[in-house]
Amino acid sequence: MPDPSQYKTPLFDAMVSLAESRKISFHTPGHKSGKGIATRFVKYVGPNIFSIDLTTLDEVDSLQKPTGVIKEAQELAAKAYGADRSFFLLNGTTVGNHAMIMTVCNPGDGILAARNCHKSVLAGAILAGARTQFIYPVMDAALMMSMNVTFDSVRQAVESAAPEIKVLVITSPNYYGICADLERIIPFAHGRGMTVLVDEAHGPHLGFHPELPKSALSCGADMVVQSTHKIIGGMTQASMMHARAGRVDVMTLAGVLKVLQTTSPSYILMASLDLARMQMATEGEKLLSKALTLARWARGEINGTEGFRCLEKKDVLLRGMGDLDETKLAINVSGLGMTGYQVSQALNMEHDIQVEMADPFHVLVIVSIGDRKEDVSRLVDALHKIADGRPSAGGQPPASKKFDWEQVKPPMGTPQGFPIADGPKPIDGPQPGDRSPREAFFAAHELVLLDKCAGRLSSEIVTVYPPGIPMLVPGEVITKDVVDYLSRVSAMGGTVDGLAEDGRIGVVR
Repeated sequence: MPDPSQYKTPLFDAMVSLAESRKISFHTPGHKSGKGIATRFVKYVGPNIFSIDLTTLDEVDSLQKPTGVIKEAQELAAKAYGADRSFFLLNGTTVGNHAMIMTVCNPGDGILAARNCHKSVLAGAILAGARTQFIYPVMDAALMMSMNVTFDSVRQAVESAAPEIKVLVITSPNYYGICADLERIIPFAHGRGMTVLVDEAHGPHLGFHPELPKSALSCGADMVVQSTHKIIGGMTQASMMHARAGRVDVMTLAGVLKVLQTTSPSYILMASLDLARMQMATEGEKLLSKALTLARWARGEINGTEGFRCLEKKDVLLRGMGDLDETKLAINVSGLGMTGYQVSQALNMEHDIQVEMADPFHVLVIVSIGDRKEDVSRLVDALHKIADGRPSAGGQPPASKKFDWEQVKPPMGTPQGFPIADGPKPIDGPQPGDRSPREAFFAAHELVLLDKCAGRLSSEIVTVYPPGIPMLVPGEVITKDVVDYLSRVSAMGGTVDGLAEDGRIGVVR
């Protein structure tokens, strides 16, 4: 039976109560409970949403210094997730990654991070002045994807890391739902005196169903950040941070969040966090059972369709991963002679179906508590139609009917910064030296065309987005492999984020 206290929604209840009291407002926001909002907006979304668009008031507490209903709502979240302290985040998991690193790192400190981290982890290193050393995930030619780090790769990296590196950052699950073996990695890292931070953006649901992978907190992580809006019932931009006291100074974390978060928080977003926690804590297992049933049915149907292959749990376990979140459907489409970008476009333009992400070989589908059988059936039917009409749907790939793994596999790169890795030296710029991401980001720079920048030192974070994993890190030597990969992905229809915006395409800082 759910904990009776988890049915409470203190923040949302206080907001509704204040709105229904109809007090006269001489405070922000300026629309005054919707009276000043454009009529078209009100007609579309209805009036109630504006009545709970509030500012910091006695009745609804303050995010910067919670002492009332926000404090109670965050305490309920900590209890539901098994944390000592939980915090509401209103700039997504991005601000959570910034805060985690700034909490445990002083300028010049080192972090050991999985190279499949989100760009916000590197941004956190820039803000903190931390140096970076990377652990590379498994690159699998048979599955045509970058997977996750293994226990052995983490163990080797930790054992060879400089003594001053005391922080390990892991991304689990990754975008494809592949989890690292946190049950082994975290105790090992703790045994070496390291603080473990986990970007669990894609795992806010993991602690609420026994057939899903174990959550990072249950495996002993010291700080975890989750995108409540990505998978469960939070509104876009609403995330949570969970911390354990001990290796983490929770008071320092709270202070860092005060610096990073807005002083004018959206109460609507915070209310969605309050309600999402209640929903998961009281009926999460039931809701997630439905999502798992739908995802498993779809996976079977897709794997029975010629030209498609959907990632399965056995695939990741055989490769040393920890587990797979089965609500993620990573669908390999290379058997169709099409790219993932083309299949994504065909689903969108011809079948009115939008997927989460595409890469050269896959489309990624998230099945969540909001999906219904008719939605998933429509996806499966559309994939059948695309397979039957291949390869005309979405057009032919350029140059050849198929891209093979060697043509467009993500390059491993040559990470620079801390410690210095062997690799190409800049052609005519300064030698890399011991450049941290912060030093390189703020260094004097010039703009160079992508096809001319191999051998130079990047001053920018460049990603293919989504998923936002950095292909170039500030302080990293740009290799020809990376240049070729970014060029190919861009030509296929992928979005490359981080190239300089000076009116030209493909300019690197």
